[in-house]
Amino acid sequence: MVRSFLHDAARRSMQQGGRRLGETRASEPEKSRRVPALVLSGFLGSGKTTIVRRLLTDAQARGIRVALISNELGELGIDRALLGQGGESYVELEGGCVCCELSDDLLETLDKLHREVDPDRFVIETSGVALPYDTQLNFWREPACDFIGDDMAVVVVNADQIHEGRDLEGTFEDQVQSADLLILHKLDLVPEKEWDEVETRLREIEPEAPCVRAVRGEIDPDLLFPPDAGELERRGAAPEPQPHSHEHFATNEWNPEPGIGVAEIEAKLRGEDLLRAKGFVETDDGTRLVQLVGRRIEITEPDEPPPAALLGRIVMIRRA
Repeated sequence: MVRSFLHDAARRSMQQGGRRLGETRASEPEKSRRVPALVLSGFLGSGKTTIVRRLLTDAQARGIRVALISNELGELGIDRALLGQGGESYVELEGGCVCCELSDDLLETLDKLHREVDPDRFVIETSGVALPYDTQLNFWREPACDFIGDDMAVVVVNADQIHEGRDLEGTFEDQVQSADLLILHKLDLVPEKEWDEVETRLREIEPEAPCVRAVRGEIDPDLLFPPDAGELERRGAAPEPQPHSHEHFATNEWNPEPGIGVAEIEAKLRGEDLLRAKGFVETDDGTRLVQLVGRRIEITEPDEPPPAALLGRIVMIRRA
């Protein structure tokens, strides 16, 4: 929540190449070791899951144990399949947002993961309509305040969304203005000569938070993990809550029959006035991952075969 966390992390990364996990554990008594928490937020279709996948791959290579909590709106476990995650270090929270309706569930999950997994980092991937500031307020509540270290809100922004000028108010604006770090993502969807203009528009919404550019989730992972909180016995006093309100969104599920054609899928989705859609379908050309963000539709072959229970299920999200 404090942007100095980010600047400290970036400076350490540049000067030292990033602090090694073993150094942290050797220098801090176990009873006082606190676990940094990254809240990864961003509007529907910004590419959060792509960034999380890259982050987890890097963490595994460096021997960093990450506990991941995913809270996606109506995704039916689709992100679990895309991330290839499972086991005790990955938890999905469904049926609401961790910033409000599921805040108690979030606290229980953090406590359980802390006790059973003993992670080096927490990553909370919020739903596309959640507000990161309100999610972070939970870290000052019991029992999280006893083991959460520094925390940081990273907000992923779809460059194409800004380029097209769609859905830039309400939830999107609130998310961006809560950021400790902005990731201007999906720049490959925008002509390179217009990248500076897109970032300028983003700066008009949030002029202070540092901003980095990224394509397909490629970002320095050291920027996404704030430094440990050191020898602190407890977190300080909680900041004042900000007014909280959600735009209203509705989800429903479409179940296309096996063998459906790609053109029919595209026609159906374009006629629904959707903000976001995602799912796996058995088309006449094989299994495909179907994604819609705004007016852009992508139908691609998945990296790995999805679970059979997810085939023929597309979640569609719109404003209520």
